[in-house]
Amino acid sequence: MHENFYHKLKVYYEDTDSGGVVYYANYLKFLERARTEALFSIGFSNKKILKDFNSLIIVKSCNIEYKKSANLEDELTIRSFVKSITKTSFFMNQIITKNEDIIVEAKIHLVFVDKQGKPVKIPEDIYSKFKPYFCDTIKI
Repeated sequence: MHENFYHKLKVYYEDTDSGGVVYYANYLKFLERARTEALFSIGFSNKKILKDFNSLIIVKSCNIEYKKSANLEDELTIRSFVKSITKTSFFMNQIITKNEDIIVEAKIHLVFVDKQGKPVKIPEDIYSKFKPYFCDTIKI
């Protein structure tokens, strides 16, 4: 069975506009936090990847669809999975839900690069740890 990464968060005042609605750009921050926590859950961090593999993971592209709003003090769940992978990059799909309602869907293209920004092969250690999270569909 394929797995999803899960990350829960609460919407704080700083995340919202004057009407108590989450400002659209803050969803990108929420998604980034969820990807960082996904890395931690398989034993890696951005600092460790830089130190051990002289690599960075950068966002090449992001396609995000806003379906509904989140509001002050809402509790959100971000579910992420690896959609596909190449030698140097992978595609991650992420959804943000409030209760069981999907409020945001995102498709993120992430690339492994060296310190000069040149694409490099994904380290086998990382590839093998991500393998259980490869999935064509996300479970809600």
